Amino acid sequence: MKPCYFLGRAVVWLGIVSLLAACGGKTLVESNLGLKGAPDWVNKGTQILKDDGGRLIHGVGMASPMGNISLQGTTADDRARAEVARVLSSMMDVVSSDYAASAGKGMSEEAVSRQIKNTTRVMLSGAKIIARWRDPKTGNLFSLAEMDMKQTKELVKNIDEINADLRAYFAKESDNVFDRIAAGGGRK
Repeated sequence: MKPCYFLGRAVVWLGIVSLLAACGGKTLVESNLGLKGAPDWVNKGTQILKDDGGRLIHGVGMASPMGNISLQGTTADDRARAEVARVLSSMMDVVSSDYAASAGKGMSEEAVSRQIKNTTRVMLSGAKIIARWRDPKTGNLFSLAEMDMKQTKELVKNIDEINADLRAYFAKESDNVFDRIAAGGGRK
């Protein structure tokens, strides 16, 4: 075999390894969209907020121009609510795991999970659209959905289909779980 053949193959393998290494690096996510003239909530995106206003989940959804303004608005609103649902679902997964661990043999984790998923659907009725903004350059419409945890706890308190112990656990621990998630801590 010729030395150039081995050198050529080595260069090809080195290129492949370099590409794989580049793909395996940590992805940096820019949290500010940088849309000039946009409200802060558009540029910040979906987030969990704990401040003087309470414990809030903000979901931001966007819809491109569709030729039908009403459909575009409904689509942006639905996507904003879906973002709230995504955050709420993550939070409820933590509540479910924490409750199953503390409840011992009282309820299976599967039963708890099923009740939590049903509860999440009901709680989403509390998410309301509080703002909209249309980008004058692109025509993209942004919607902001908000869910207040105080209201969420009231909703859960009135759901008959949920186990009474789980309902009590949610009332007692949901603020702690929310705070852990807001701080980036997740599970205990």
